[in-house]
Amino acid sequence: MAEIGKVVLDKGWLAARSTDIELTGVQLTTTNPPSGPDSTWMEAVVPGTVLATLVKNKVVPDPFYGLGNEAIIDIADSGREHYTFWFFTTFECNLLNNQHIDLNFRAINYSAEVYLNGHKKILPKGMFRRHSIDVTSILLHDRPNLLAVLVHPPDHPGRIPPQGGQGGDHEIGKDVAAQYVEGWDWIAPIRDRNTGIWDEVSISVTGPVKIVDPHLVSSFFDNYKRVYLHTTIELVNKSAIVAECFLNIQVATEVEGNTCLVEHLQTQNLSLPAGAHVHYTFSEIFFYKPKLWWPNGMGKQYLYNVEITIEVKGFGESDLWSQPFGFRKIENHIDSATGGRLFKVNGEPIFIRGGNWILSDGLLRLSKKRYQADIKFHADMNFNMIRCWGGGLAERPDFYHYCDMYGILVWQEFWITGDVDGRGDPISNPDGPLDHDLFLLCARDTIKLLRNHPSLALWVGGNEQVPPEDVNSALKTYLKLHPYFENLNSDDISKRELFPVLKDPSQYLDGTRVYVQGSLWDGFADGKGDFTDGPYEIQNPEDFFKEDYYEYGFNPEVGSVGMPVAATIRATMPPEGWDIPLFIKLPDGYVQEAANPIWEYHKYIPYSKPEKKVHDQILLYGTPKDLDDFCLKAQLVNYIQYRALLEGWTSRMWSKYTGVLIWKTQNPWTGLRGQFYDHLHDQTAGFYGCRCAAEPIHVQLNLATYYIEVVNTTSGELSNVAIEASVWNLEGMCPYYEVSEKLTVPSKRTVPIFEMKYPKSKNAKPVYFLLLKLYNISDYGILSRNLYWLHLPGGDYKLLEPYRNKEVPLKITSQALIRGSTCEVQVRVVNTSKKPDSRSLLDKNILTKSSRTGDCDTTLLEPVPSANEKKQEMSLFQKIQRNFAKERSSLKVTAIGGTEYGVAFFLHFSVHDSKKDKKEGEDTRILPVHYSDNYFSLVPGEEMSITISFEILPGVNPHVTLHGWNYQGGHTLL
Repeated sequence: MAEIGKVVLDKGWLAARSTDIELTGVQLTTTNPPSGPDSTWMEAVVPGTVLATLVKNKVVPDPFYGLGNEAIIDIADSGREHYTFWFFTTFECNLLNNQHIDLNFRAINYSAEVYLNGHKKILPKGMFRRHSIDVTSILLHDRPNLLAVLVHPPDHPGRIPPQGGQGGDHEIGKDVAAQYVEGWDWIAPIRDRNTGIWDEVSISVTGPVKIVDPHLVSSFFDNYKRVYLHTTIELVNKSAIVAECFLNIQVATEVEGNTCLVEHLQTQNLSLPAGAHVHYTFSEIFFYKPKLWWPNGMGKQYLYNVEITIEVKGFGESDLWSQPFGFRKIENHIDSATGGRLFKVNGEPIFIRGGNWILSDGLLRLSKKRYQADIKFHADMNFNMIRCWGGGLAERPDFYHYCDMYGILVWQEFWITGDVDGRGDPISNPDGPLDHDLFLLCARDTIKLLRNHPSLALWVGGNEQVPPEDVNSALKTYLKLHPYFENLNSDDISKRELFPVLKDPSQYLDGTRVYVQGSLWDGFADGKGDFTDGPYEIQNPEDFFKEDYYEYGFNPEVGSVGMPVAATIRATMPPEGWDIPLFIKLPDGYVQEAANPIWEYHKYIPYSKPEKKVHDQILLYGTPKDLDDFCLKAQLVNYIQYRALLEGWTSRMWSKYTGVLIWKTQNPWTGLRGQFYDHLHDQTAGFYGCRCAAEPIHVQLNLATYYIEVVNTTSGELSNVAIEASVWNLEGMCPYYEVSEKLTVPSKRTVPIFEMKYPKSKNAKPVYFLLLKLYNISDYGILSRNLYWLHLPGGDYKLLEPYRNKEVPLKITSQALIRGSTCEVQVRVVNTSKKPDSRSLLDKNILTKSSRTGDCDTTLLEPVPSANEKKQEMSLFQKIQRNFAKERSSLKVTAIGGTEYGVAFFLHFSVHDSKKDKKEGEDTRILPVHYSDNYFSLVPGEEMSITISFEILPGVNPHVTLHGWNYQGGHTLL
């Protein structure tokens, strides 16, 4: 007997080019199946694409390495047959009487013929639709079932014109498919246009009755004290007789570990006629004072587990379905004060700081493991929203699962983008895909697939364009709000009484989320569809703070640079790609960068913008000597650029802006622009500039006014707090020190406190460090810490170059703690240099970053007593050890010598595999790694604790290394 439920078919697949196979699908799945990899058949990547399979088997070069993509034939030149592929696998399943089995494809690009045991089924077109085939009658019970799938590319793969451009010749826009695949200004063309079985394949076994697409909705009343869970499901009776059913819904919450507490259980009886396909709505379930799901930075992400089962009389359990579900209410409207779209979660306004997302991998090698790292990175940056851009994907349930876990709101667009749907060179078709009915079918199916996720916040018709009129009208109808979720002027308490006989909200296709027709409409950019997003290049950091920088309330796209570290360049390019740009001085004094051809191919964006009067921000630190020097200086710029961007927007939180989304957070290939971590999953310093700037409680310097500001995005007032501001020069002296009076900062406000006057003093140094600390007066606990390196107006940072030779001593205490395959390293770094001008408050403030657990803790930084003595040093780690398993290594103390005092500048960790048989030039980094902080600096006497976590693979011997501006050679700690 087969177990009721789903089995994913993700192993044992083979693939072959259709033109190399002379057998039919019937023959492949009866008399002549492939027996394994050979000269024709290769191991396939499923889920994945044809190109992913070819790369895995080294049939073609890696398109992400150097100019490898240029050596791969494009579908426009080869013809569609070249990328039409067979995929083959086997599976076993033994059914009992009255059991049924479905073969499920969650997505295929673009159409397919399916053969199972000699039987054929055509899968219709469309990249964003699910397919489910009842194969009960053709299943083999006594031997393996043979499955072959012939996958055809999109109908209109298009051609890449010599000038490239956004979406090539735009032909791909005629299909309901991802539009980035013809190339963009941030990615090269994908040669197979993502042809393949690109999402999960599974078999699902049920009894006589099957559960399909449950819809969960929560409605709140009495100021979130009461909530009702509404549930509608589809039921399919696959049998030829009436089914007497017992339908159960159970809501449980995790108490501790794997222990769950069942909070609600409801049972319903019903009869289903033979062959019936019906919708059934449960009686609503009442909760009093539920635990709520909050976005990142606002609270915990409580998830209940909703489980639905159906039993059939005379058979037993027939089907089951479960889903983590968060009780939350998301609202958004156009804010009258700013004109920007304002989001509320559970009644609380949320200032949006997030990024644009294309997809995890350009070859659609999507996995839970990669998705988890991607989404946790966004949470680690203190972001609260991801926008799924319209030229990319309708993201997968695994993506949404981790957004649910980490509290990232999602703006999901449909597959329309202006460059391919109405403008561009050549001018594209303004009417969207040729088959509007297919587009709408895929839209409805996508809504059903994603609607139960609490992280899903907004549906948007397209990027910089609205869908064709008939499609747009249909989407507005599909996504019409239920009255419970409209922005009514009445109080929540009375809404239930206002609508006593309304259709249950779970009977809507969605009904809970606003639909906006385009990314530049209705509260985004100018709200009218004009091109008022951007800009997309390097900026003067102070410009982000100026009143005239951006006119509108919510910018959906503003972009900048994204150079990765040197190790990534070496890992993704041959030596000829390691040459740094030439710096060409123009007559007006500005510098233009000329990058090498490989960087140009990987869409490098310069660190200067002469036409916008932006000097080369890397040259402010001096002319780089080589790749390592260039990339390190680029990280300095990345940190400043993105911290200033977010701080500039936050400086006018609610008074001018309601949110900003950065273009973009990452690259789906080895691109060199607009990213906070590269395709290999190593973070840039911009990642940590964002992490700093987007803290829920934050102290910052307004680079335009030089006023120190406090940002409070939380729902609680800050009271009994103060700011300490200290300036440290390159000689290690502290010539400026100021502590504010006791402060009170209202909830959800940015408040200027006092002007930092050091630059106006007579003896101000050309380059200096400014350290800001916002702390609780009662216990000196630090709420926010922010260190700037600054130059006087009109100056530069060239004096930091000789500062590299300053030997500042450090003491580093480290310990590795291993749980399963995960290693967590606790590191405490102390700047032990002598303090010539000691300040009492500096002695008491010791920074310990807490590891993120999903909570919103307004004391993100907790005070720790000064640890000059051995006993106190041990007590810190005893506290840490309580949180981990008993297996642990002993403490290790590393002293980095130095005779001078000053700021230990731009310290950053990396983790490597210390292989004995390392090849020359081999990339030994262990990735991804999650750091509680990185690219940080410490003033004399200051200390910081960092948590480093990563997965240990078999045979890997990890070493943690510390580098810094003053520590170029690196120091191995563990």
